[in-house]
Amino acid sequence: MSDLSHATKPVTKPASTTARRRGPHTARGKAHSARNAFRHGLSLPVAADPATAAAVEALTRQILAAPMAAVPADAHAHRVALAQAVAEAQVDLARIRRLRHELIATAIRGGDTAELSLRLTKMNRYERLALSRRKFAIRTFDAARLEPL
Repeated sequence: MSDLSHATKPVTKPASTTARRRGPHTARGKAHSARNAFRHGLSLPVAADPATAAAVEALTRQILAAPMAAVPADAHAHRVALAQAVAEAQVDLARIRRLRHELIATAIRGGDTAELSLRLTKMNRYERLALSRRKFAIRTFDAARLEPL
């Protein structure tokens, strides 16, 4: 008979891999994390809110203000979609910054600065993600704009 004791041993990950893991591990932690954006008022995409959707539309028109008469219809639709992605990222970034400003103003007026640092750290995470989305949206838009037709 062969020894199968090696097959019954649990497989463990190296400590370095486990230490690098980010985010919640339990179902309760994941559920709590999922509610964070809702609590901060950032759970809805900018296109879902009528006020921000109007701002996205106006900014999209400003981005596309360059003459595009010689552009074929399918290329124009593609560029409009890319410009809209840039506008959505910019409006989302403005929304995050406005909420952060309101958070700071409320803490200053109320004197509750104990939780301010933790909440600002969370808001900074949202801002970094929005900045990254905007950066890549701008790069994609610029690359498409420079492509030959």
